[in-house]
Amino acid sequence: MANNELVFGLHAVNRVLESAPERVLTAYVIDGSVNARIEQVLKLLNVCGCHVERVARPRLDKLADGGRHQGVVIVTRGGSVIPESALPDMISAAGQEAMFLILDGVQDPRNLGACLRVADGAGATAVIAPKNRAAGITVAARNVASGAAVPFMQVTNLARTLRLMKEHGIRLVGTSDKADTAVYAAGFSGPVGLVLGGEEKGMRRLTREACDVLVAIPMRGRVSSLNVSVAAGIVLYEALRQRL
Repeated sequence: MANNELVFGLHAVNRVLESAPERVLTAYVIDGSVNARIEQVLKLLNVCGCHVERVARPRLDKLADGGRHQGVVIVTRGGSVIPESALPDMISAAGQEAMFLILDGVQDPRNLGACLRVADGAGATAVIAPKNRAAGITVAARNVASGAAVPFMQVTNLARTLRLMKEHGIRLVGTSDKADTAVYAAGFSGPVGLVLGGEEKGMRRLTREACDVLVAIPMRGRVSSLNVSVAAGIVLYEALRQRL
């Protein structure tokens, strides 16, 4: 299973079954009577023709390595990292609901995993990060992501990718502690890319200049900044709130 990936939890599993069922190799579902949500997963697995094994909870606990599996774990083909050539089609398919999380230089795999988890929870279209000088999908990132199934894309040239996104109608909203506009006063309707910088230096100059608007997260205490995954959660869920 070295090149395969585990996805667990009802939301994450449903997302894979709906968006990329061909990636599913095997599904492990808790034995015995199940609730309606697991019954729905079983129906989707049957439609996809996926191999299903009914197993005891300790087996699921071990597969998920302590993560919250909710009775379902699936093994998928490696491929959660989406090629950057797929970006235009991804933008087109998402339409007005497109919402990307763009990370410029997040280097700690655990922070990346936490960002993937919160992006998945908020229904982000994908998470985008540069290939160089940034964390990729490692065991540590997967463990923290806890089964998140949001697409992840690594790009060779982030500035070029941002230009491409703008050409395809994506409005870029960057975060900066020097911005005059609070995140809660910004508008997040329509196709949007939410841009956050790395742990140490924040956004690079070209990334910052590519943004259509910069917003700040209000700080009232003694600390001057937040962990990048916390900041991502604030911005993503404000965008989601405005779209509900």
